[in-house]
Amino acid sequence: MDSIFILTGAGISAESGLGTFRDKGGLWTRYDLSRVATPEGFRADPALVHDFYNMRRKNCLDAAPNAAHAALARLERDHPGEVTLVTQNVDDLHERAGSTGVIHMHGELRRALCAACGHRWPAPERMLPEEACPSCGRPATRPDIVWFGEMPYRMDEILERLARATLFVVIGSSGEVYPAAGFVDEAAAQGIPTLEINLEPSGRRGLFDRGLYGPATEVVPRWVAESLRD
Repeated sequence: MDSIFILTGAGISAESGLGTFRDKGGLWTRYDLSRVATPEGFRADPALVHDFYNMRRKNCLDAAPNAAHAALARLERDHPGEVTLVTQNVDDLHERAGSTGVIHMHGELRRALCAACGHRWPAPERMLPEEACPSCGRPATRPDIVWFGEMPYRMDEILERLARATLFVVIGSSGEVYPAAGFVDEAAAQGIPTLEINLEPSGRRGLFDRGLYGPATEVVPRWVAESLRD
C-alpha cells in the first residue's frame, strides 16, 4: 500500500498571512527567542511569554486556510493508501481545511498546558499568567508549544510512520530545524523517494530526489492533482 509521509513547515501558511520563522521584520525577529520560546524565559517572565503567544493566537484565528491546505486535505481524503501529515506549525489551518489526524510535533497555539501537572485543555483566545489549571488549580498555565530545549511531541509515532512510507515530502520548510531536519536523511537511508516542495530550493535541496518550486497555493494543488491521477 502506498504510504505518503508529508512534513509541512511555516511556508505552507505564509500565504494565509502567518509569517515564517525567518521573515524580515516578522514577529519572531522582534523578540528575543530566549525570553519567549524557552522554559527558562517562561519562568522568568510569564506575562511576556503570554503576550507573545496571545498575539500569535490572534494572528492564527484571523487567518484562513489556503489552497495548499485544502489540497492536502483532498489528498488525505482521496488517496487510496495512507497519508501521514506531520506539521512543524502550531496553527490549526490544516484542520480547518479538512485534514484529520494531523500530528503537531511542535504543539498547538489553541491548546493550553499546565507546567505543574501536565494537564492539557483548549486555550482561550487570550491567556494570562495567573490563570489556574482546571485540573490541579495551580497558576501554571502555559501555551502547549514545544519550546527550544524541549522534545517535540510524538516522535516515536512519527519515526514509525516514516519507516513505512513509500514517499517522503517536505512542504514549506527550510529543513534546518532538528529533529525534523533529519527526516530526509532517515528516508534516504531507507531508500524512500524524497520530494521537496518550496517557494525556492532550500539549503538542503541536494538531499532530495526531486524538487518543485513556486508559491505553495499553486504548486501543492498541482502536485496533489497529479498524484491522484497516478
